Amino acid sequence: MQKTFNIVGACNPDNNYMVDLSERLKSVTGFVSSGAYFVINRARQFGKTTMLKAIADACYGDYILISTSFQGYDSDVFRDGRSFSGFFAADIIRRIRTQNKLTGSDEAAVSRFEAYVSSTDKLTVSELFLKLTDLCMALSRKSILIIDEVDEAANNQVFTEFLGQMRRLYLERDGQSTFWSVILAGVYDIKNLKQKMRPDSDHKYNSPWNIATDFNVDMSFGKQDIRGMLTAYQADHGTGMNLDEVSSEIYDYSAGYPFLVSDICKIIDEELFIKKGADVSSPWSAAGVREAVHRIVNRPNMLFDDMIKHLDEYPDLARMIQNILFEGISYPYNYYSSEINIGTMFGFLVSRDDTVAVSNRIFETFLYNFFLAESLAKQYNQGAPQPDSSQFIIDGNLNMRMVMEKFAQYYLELDNEKDSEDEKHIRFIEDNGRKIFLMYLKAIINGTGNYYIESRTRNNKRTDVIVDYKGRRFIIELKIWRGDEYNRRGEDQLAEYLDFYHKKEGYLLSYNFNKNKTTGVFDRYVDGKHLVEVVV
Repeated sequence: MQKTFNIVGACNPDNNYMVDLSERLKSVTGFVSSGAYFVINRARQFGKTTMLKAIADACYGDYILISTSFQGYDSDVFRDGRSFSGFFAADIIRRIRTQNKLTGSDEAAVSRFEAYVSSTDKLTVSELFLKLTDLCMALSRKSILIIDEVDEAANNQVFTEFLGQMRRLYLERDGQSTFWSVILAGVYDIKNLKQKMRPDSDHKYNSPWNIATDFNVDMSFGKQDIRGMLTAYQADHGTGMNLDEVSSEIYDYSAGYPFLVSDICKIIDEELFIKKGADVSSPWSAAGVREAVHRIVNRPNMLFDDMIKHLDEYPDLARMIQNILFEGISYPYNYYSSEINIGTMFGFLVSRDDTVAVSNRIFETFLYNFFLAESLAKQYNQGAPQPDSSQFIIDGNLNMRMVMEKFAQYYLELDNEKDSEDEKHIRFIEDNGRKIFLMYLKAIINGTGNYYIESRTRNNKRTDVIVDYKGRRFIIELKIWRGDEYNRRGEDQLAEYLDFYHKKEGYLLSYNFNKNKTTGVFDRYVDGKHLVEVVV
C-alpha cells in the first residue's frame, strides 16, 4: 500500500507519512509510568488523536488499556449520573476486552464487574467508581484510562461529578488503586470546561481537576521534523526536491501546526505532483508550497469552520485579532487575560517575544480574507466601485506598478478635499489605510494570488505586504509619512528587505497628511534597488 499524507483522524506510520514522534512519546510515557493524571489540551487537528494512539501502542502489554472517546456518546448519556454510569461501565467492559490480552483472572474480574452492572439500573457515579476500584485492583496489571474528545461533555454537570470522583480516587490511591494513570484530551482545558458549565465568577475557576500534571510537551512540528517526514517521502518518490528549502517554506507558512503541515504536503503530492493540477514547474519547491497555501486559504475546511464559529462566539477576541492585523496594536501576552487565553486555547494566538501574535501565516491570511470579505461586501453594497482586475494582468502576469498607480487614484477619490488634514488623519486611523489597500489588492489577486503581512514590521509606523502571484513575489511597504528623514530611513529599510528576498524592485506606499504634500508615483534608487514610491 502506498503511503499518503493524512489530515483526518489518527495517523498510522504504516499507511501515512508522519513526523517522528519518538522523542515526544518518551516524555508522555514518562508521565504514564509515574502515574500522572494529565490533560492534552491542544487546538483542533493538532495531533491529539494521533498522540493518544501512539501512547496506547507504546503501553500495550505493560498496562490494561481503556481507551475511549466521548465523541461516540449521545447527549442522553449525560442526562444524569445513572445514565452516564451505565453507559460508561458498558463501554469500559468492551474496551478492556477488545484492547488487551487478558489472563483468566482478568476475564473473571471483568465478568464480575459486568454482572454487577447488568443487575442494576440505578448505578450512580460514586457507586460506579467503587466498583471500578474493585475491578482495577483485581486486574493483573495497572490500568490506564484514556478519553479523547472530552469537550463533548463540556456542558454537562455529570462530568463534574465524574472529575470529582477521579480526584478522590487519585488522592486515596495509596490505599486502593483504581486507574494508575488518566489521560484526557480535548480543546478546552478543565478550567474552561468548568467555565462553560458554571459561568458565574465564584465558580468558574473552581475545578475538581487540580490534581493534573501540566502537559508541557510541544506537539507542533519544527523544521527538522518536517524535513524528516519529507526525507521518507523523497526515498519513495525520488522527486529531487531541496529538502531544506521545502521544509523551511512549509514551516514559515504553518509554524508547525500539524494539520496545516500535512495539508500542504497532501495538496502538493495529490494535486500538484501526481495530477499536475497547477501552473507550477516544480511542485516540491517553495513555489509549490505557496500554491498549496493558496489553495488552503481559498477553500473551506473544518479548521476554518471552527475558527469562524469561535470568532462569532467571542466578539472581543475577534476585535482583538482585527486590531492586531489592521491597526498594528501590540498586546502584551498575559495568559490570564480572557481573550488571550481563549485565543491561545483555540490555536489562533501565540506568545511571540511576550507579545500576542496570530499563530501562523496561513491563519493570518485566512483571517485577513475573512474580515476583508465582510468589509468589501459592505463597501460594494454601498455602491463603491470595484476594481477591474483584468486591466492589471498582462500576459498572465500581475503588473504591480499599475496596481499601485491605480490605487493612488482610487484613494484620492475617497479623499474629501473639504476635510482638514487633522480630520483626514483621524479618518485614516478609523478606516485604516492599510485595510483600504488590502481590500483593493484582494479584489485584484483574489482566486490567483496569495498575500501575507510580515509580522516583524507590522506596527503603527510601517507594514510590509508580501504578494505571491504565479511564482512571482512582490514586496510592498506601507507607512505613514513622518518627514523626509524618516522616509529616507524607510527607503533604506525596504532596500535591505529586498536583499533578504533577493529582489531588485520593491514598492512603497506612503500616506502623507501634510498640507503641502506632493502626491504621485516616483521612482527611487537605493543601493542598486528600484523603489516605486506612491504618495497619497
